[in-house]
Amino acid sequence: MPILESGLRRQNIVLLLRALRDVPLTAHRTFRAHTGRRTFTVLGFESSADDTCAAVVTSSRQILSNVVVKQHDLHEGFGGIHPSVAIEAHQRNMPGAVRMALQQAHISIHDVDGIAFTRGPGIGGCLSVGSNAAKSLAAALGKPLVGVHHMQAHALTPLLTTPTADLPQFPFLTLLISGGHTLLLLASSLTSFQILATTADASIGRAFDKAARALGLSWGTRGPGAALEELCRMTNDELDSLPDIQPFTVPMPGKLAFSFASLQSSVDRYISLMEEPLSSSHKVALARAFQTAAARQLCAKLTLSLEKLELKGVNVRDVVVSGGVASNIFLRERLRAALDEYSSDERISLHFPPLELCTDNAAMIAWASMHRFLAGDYDDYTVDLRAKWSIEDIRV
Repeated sequence: MPILESGLRRQNIVLLLRALRDVPLTAHRTFRAHTGRRTFTVLGFESSADDTCAAVVTSSRQILSNVVVKQHDLHEGFGGIHPSVAIEAHQRNMPGAVRMALQQAHISIHDVDGIAFTRGPGIGGCLSVGSNAAKSLAAALGKPLVGVHHMQAHALTPLLTTPTADLPQFPFLTLLISGGHTLLLLASSLTSFQILATTADASIGRAFDKAARALGLSWGTRGPGAALEELCRMTNDELDSLPDIQPFTVPMPGKLAFSFASLQSSVDRYISLMEEPLSSSHKVALARAFQTAAARQLCAKLTLSLEKLELKGVNVRDVVVSGGVASNIFLRERLRAALDEYSSDERISLHFPPLELCTDNAAMIAWASMHRFLAGDYDDYTVDLRAKWSIEDIRV
């Protein structure tokens, strides 16, 4: 896409000029591993999909700022993320997001010790906006640079937000549920993840979005998946009697694999068989049936993975759930109940990021880079993007 690439280069120049306004250029720094005498401050960039994000985080687990610029209004008419629209919006929004992140953190660019960005996976052109901005800024200011795996950042967010006494301990299970991914992982360290289950087709977030569109829901300010969750929360007092909808089945029972396209097809098929337009009560009943089936599938695969790991002698006492869909309160409650039923004698801890850190953000990117900055393990300014990048290959 030569036109878009040209726009990205122009955007780098604009961002650089704005960020460097009134900042004197200095000689290139010689990087050394952080000695630990003071906190290390990271400016993070995230633009892998349709959220333009910048944040400032310190090694003492302080989130000094976390700016997220949404694009829901731009993409609702397309029924999903339109790549070129998202790229152009990132180009417009990134300079302001970076400036706001620094202002809200009450620091200048001089106070930043390192710059981190999402290297992948994601939409290639969208990744390029954050990547080019971060690399150009780091190179111009002589700051060390680290590229971060997007899903690793989601998985490690609870290590930033959970109270120190309750931090998840390795090995722990990680359930990453978002619009682009559905992954069940065994995390053995900050950089070692084994994929136990993934989706055979659509992600859970994509299924939520499609179900919301099938029901004719407006995206609102939080997106279609959140709109479906809100519909499910309507009280019965607000509705006529709800129709009885047979529970949707959990696909591939006994197998460590997800399938949410089949659940979405069940919703589409139900609607297609209706002789009249869906009433409000029917929409609520169908949304609840969908959400309940999605939760049952997550719970079934989670407990199955615990069973299989226990047979192998792997004792897991912590489960981390993150990604945009992890903000769904109903799913959180069902997962907690499933773990309590599975292990009633010894409680398995369940960890979620705060709601505002479930969806894409740059605070998680800055935090996921921290261990590398502190070890003096930096990327070259020419490091490439990886739009397709397995979490099992982080160090490759």
